[in-house]
Amino acid sequence: MNHNRQFVVSFLAFSFICFLFNTLPCGGEAITPNFDKVDLNHVKTLILPKPKESKWLTINWETDLWKARQRAAKLGKPILLWEMDGNPMGCT
Repeated sequence: MNHNRQFVVSFLAFSFICFLFNTLPCGGEAITPNFDKVDLNHVKTLILPKPKESKWLTINWETDLWKARQRAAKLGKPILLWEMDGNPMGCT
């Protein structure tokens, strides 16, 4: 992700969180955004990952370890094992 896009996504996420809590830094006054002027399709294209950033979704991942082992042996390929314990956000 390039730095400009990363900044825009971070700014939008921060703004959305502030909007939810009605604490946008505007001289102490809360503001209500005018959604009539917001192009949500444009915002959506900024936030969602681009196809080249999601190539891992095109891999036919196997969730059954035994089936993966059999398939790897048949194709003569190694297995990439991604194993996690607990919540991915560290909230266990």
